[in-house]
Amino acid sequence: MVQIGQLAPDFALKASNGEMVQLSDFRGKYVVLYFYPKDMTPGCTTEACDFRDHYREFQDLNAVILGISTDSLERHQKFIEKYSLPFLLLVDEQHEASEKYGVWKLKKNFGKEYMGIERSTFIIDPNGILIKEWRKVKVNGHVEEVLKFLKEIS
Repeated sequence: MVQIGQLAPDFALKASNGEMVQLSDFRGKYVVLYFYPKDMTPGCTTEACDFRDHYREFQDLNAVILGISTDSLERHQKFIEKYSLPFLLLVDEQHEASEKYGVWKLKKNFGKEYMGIERSTFIIDPNGILIKEWRKVKVNGHVEEVLKFLKEIS
């Protein structure tokens, strides 16, 4: 599993703009890599909109935001259009990146067990090193916490 202080696992996934994106494409910038369970759900919408609302501040800190879920390209595009999201969402239908980052987990909801993404955020520095992680993220206040961390290290 990925560890702080080590090179973040690279991946190649289709992005909401239709292009293939690799983590290594963003060397030279901080990457806020956030994994979330599902487009259009209440918690995921709140989180995405919080990142949207602070987007300029992240840009000012030389940071790129990338959201990852197992949703399809079409669903990502609808999510972006509906909420005017200014950052890329990546398609991880085979949960390749989710497994590399250890966020593909057994979940329980209303007595049912299933595999899914555990909401998590990772900060990768401009050299591709993982420098911070938040697992089992609670949405309220999370984006502000990520922003605060980036401001402190800048």
